[in-house]
Amino acid sequence: MFDLKKYLDRRSIIVDEVLDKLIPAPDIRPTILHKAMRYSVFSGGKRIRPILCLAAAEVVGSSYRSALIPAASIELLHTYTLVHDDLPCMDNDDFRRGKPTVHKKFGEANAVLTGDALQALAFEVIVRTQTVAASTKAKLVQELACAAGSTGVIGGQVEDLAAISRKQTKGMIDFIHLHKTADLFRASLRMGALSSGASRKEIEALTIYGSNLGLAFQITDDLLDAGQPDSRTHSDKPELTCLSVMTPAKARMKAETLIHDAMTSLQSLKAACQPLISIAQFVITRTY
Repeated sequence: MFDLKKYLDRRSIIVDEVLDKLIPAPDIRPTILHKAMRYSVFSGGKRIRPILCLAAAEVVGSSYRSALIPAASIELLHTYTLVHDDLPCMDNDDFRRGKPTVHKKFGEANAVLTGDALQALAFEVIVRTQTVAASTKAKLVQELACAAGSTGVIGGQVEDLAAISRKQTKGMIDFIHLHKTADLFRASLRMGALSSGASRKEIEALTIYGSNLGLAFQITDDLLDAGQPDSRTHSDKPELTCLSVMTPAKARMKAETLIHDAMTSLQSLKAACQPLISIAQFVITRTY
């Protein structure tokens, strides 16, 4: 029987070991910046996105090691989005994962620069790796840039900020969830596949899986947050979730449909997909 917890724990350790080697040591100048980068990255994240990247590489018949650098780059970029998301000009959060946010611990200006440095490092590590062909590096950089840019995470954040002063609609929430969350899930799967020489058919299947999984992940996040009313008491930004436009029951039903569609997309793949199937089941049943 597949042990998902053991799988996630082992892969998380591997990802952390790679990240530890890639991020400058805390005693390298400017020390405050490198301390803040490490503080933000090693703050207890689940590493779901980089683990999905590694799993995608295995699904298309390669070793997970072929996707270690892309996986690390995804986590670096994801962490940058969280650091900036917490800023006073954005969500204005004082705590993340039970710890002071970067701008609370290191100051607002240093938090901005920490996010900038993490984003730059995410692309740098791909370009300088010696284990990936030059043509593949270009595809990986393009994939990550598209997921992060104005039609990706940043675009979703802009719409998120604008939505505060507008009437919230299902289309608005769907757009924000697609770009703030699902785009990076999709990129994680695609980058893992690209790093391992996947076929177009394999990439298409993993793209569908990643988009549906990311949307379901955000819905379950919203449901979990709704059950923990004190989870964001340190933010003065109004909550903007799927529950703004649908009932918890309808949200749960939508998440279940998305997970079903995600797992159905894997049927076209020849390799064993148990890790991806188990992660999808975890997303819909998780309690944290």
